[in-house]
Amino acid sequence: MLVSHKHGGRWRIVATMLLTLTFSSVWNVDAYAEVIQIVYTSDQHYGITRKTFRGEKQVSATKVNAALVESINKLPGLDLPPDGGVMSGKPVGWIDYVISTGDIANRMEGSKEKAPMTATECWEVFMSQYGKGLTVKDKDGKPAELLAVPGNHDMTNAVGFFRAMYPAKDDGALRAMHERASGKKTDAFDPYAQRVVLSREKGGLHLLLMGIWPDVASRAWMDQELKNMPKGQPALLFTHMPPDVTANRLTNPNGNHDINAKDKFENLTPDVSSVRTITERPVREHRELEKFLETHPSIRAYFHGHENFNESYNWQGPDYTVSLPVFRVDSPMKGDVSAGDETELSFLLISADTDTGKMTVREVMWNTNAKDLTTWGQTRTVPLTFTSAEK
Repeated sequence: MLVSHKHGGRWRIVATMLLTLTFSSVWNVDAYAEVIQIVYTSDQHYGITRKTFRGEKQVSATKVNAALVESINKLPGLDLPPDGGVMSGKPVGWIDYVISTGDIANRMEGSKEKAPMTATECWEVFMSQYGKGLTVKDKDGKPAELLAVPGNHDMTNAVGFFRAMYPAKDDGALRAMHERASGKKTDAFDPYAQRVVLSREKGGLHLLLMGIWPDVASRAWMDQELKNMPKGQPALLFTHMPPDVTANRLTNPNGNHDINAKDKFENLTPDVSSVRTITERPVREHRELEKFLETHPSIRAYFHGHENFNESYNWQGPDYTVSLPVFRVDSPMKGDVSAGDETELSFLLISADTDTGKMTVREVMWNTNAKDLTTWGQTRTVPLTFTSAEK
């Protein structure tokens, strides 16, 4: 299974680079008609620099993310590892979606004299590199769809922070994500009322994406989406924060509920914290999410960024009523491990087969020798099906 780089080793298989071939000359595409493949990454953090990258020092996020996009574009010509998972040993061949779960912009902490890159500028670079630079295609030859939802930095830039930022607010990235998700331009934008949520269905697999964390409003939206799904159809949940959200990300329960340097609540979600200080554990919120997941077994896995290292674990909630596979993904800029060791840089490739009812999540090590060599890291296969009792 996938494990934290802090706590376990890995096996690696050097990915074989292939010439671009037609699918029919490699394998029977019909045999994999129900396989949906997704590239998952997060925390691009435009506006900051890496200490080192490929022999250079203080390398911009623009340059590092350009290299990551290039690595994604090479995926179709790689053979998957012979790990017994979905598509084991076969060429990757196609990508249906590329997903980022936020922190596309970095928080705009700074001053007029030392102005950071604004959220609007970060989004523009992201769309230039990922929106225009990705060349991967689905089985029908159509461009893979790029899906993006906000992280805490994107939201903070829109609503403010308890330390000084310059400018004090910029909702450019958040607004752009909402407009792409809703398909509508917005004149008056409310970052709390106009949530960024996305729903997609392909090959019998449902994708649910939301900004920050599955708060009360997002769970209500998901509940409706899941009710409209065919019975027995699996769903995957993508968001920025882990299930065990910390209190500081919630709305300040004190005074007039504002963002201030004393309380240090960040007001990233309208949910008012059940605890009064950011050092306390908001068990009530965790329990509410646990109950939601218990009553919606069609959600087969939870994907998140934010903590910036590759890991898989099962989240059981404070009352241990669920055991949901969770996949955490690395950041190209702020990796807990990869920031200090660039050969550990990774993103995830998800291969979901709704015909066999299995999903394999593979770690793609895209910079293993600091010279653009891609290898496969950890692999975990989990079921997409659920029992009649769960249904």
